[in-house]
Amino acid sequence: MEVIVGKEKHKKTNALRILDTHKIPYSISEYEWSEERAAGLHVVEALGLDEKQVFKTLVGKGDKTGFVVFCIPVAEELDMKQAARVSHNKSVELIHVKDLLGITGYLRGGCSPVGMKKSFPTYFDATMEPQEFVYVSAGLRGMQMKVNPKNLASVVNAEFVSLTMDH
Repeated sequence: MEVIVGKEKHKKTNALRILDTHKIPYSISEYEWSEERAAGLHVVEALGLDEKQVFKTLVGKGDKTGFVVFCIPVAEELDMKQAARVSHNKSVELIHVKDLLGITGYLRGGCSPVGMKKSFPTYFDATMEPQEFVYVSAGLRGMQMKVNPKNLASVVNAEFVSLTMDH
């Protein structure tokens, strides 16, 4: 199935199918993805976006809850103590990149908070909540979806909490 935005067709990802099922509006932006420029800030540069509107999806493993998902601004760093606190763990460690596909169904650079193999507790950085829209991975490298953060949170049962080092 394909999405048509303007005159362009896009591959329909799991994340997009789920948003469609929930009748959540979104738009797609594509850019050239490369392993050398896999950092989230490349998305900002490639698409000419405000870095405060682009969020990366990180997957951790808590000592009590198991896998947990965090969405934070691409230019920020996850505060691991805060991540543990909000997710009701004593500690959280980010999973290794090589384990990402098996756990989530997504590759590094294309990990979306929507449409993982299983539903995990999900936390969005508090800076996401007041925004009209944000960009997160649509589930493919080189594809971002622009979506309202409250709508996005409703689909994955996410909580808005402070997650980064400077908050």
